[in-house]
Amino acid sequence: MKLLIVCALVAVAAAAKLEGLEKEPIAIVRMDSTSDEDGSFQYSFETANKIQTEVQGQLKQIGEEFGTTMQGSYSFVTPEGQTVQISWVADENGFQPVGDAIPVAPQA
Repeated sequence: MKLLIVCALVAVAAAAKLEGLEKEPIAIVRMDSTSDEDGSFQYSFETANKIQTEVQGQLKQIGEEFGTTMQGSYSFVTPEGQTVQISWVADENGFQPVGDAIPVAPQA
């Protein structure tokens, strides 16, 4: 019973905190998507608040396994008006983003 009361209090507190965050939905102004029988695909979209993304993917044999490798980019405009652009690859080596907004780890 105590757990139920605690969960209810947490839910009420979370709802109260989120109440001020309600905003209008952002319109999608452009959206494209294709997929092929070989498992390759691509999609892109742009929103009214200048968020853009493009992604391409394809099946790849890695050893004896098959997996999907992807590459793409996304960009957005900060509240200060700066455009941030990130390009990335996701493959057998993991997710590898590149962009000026990504801090570079110091070399040992």
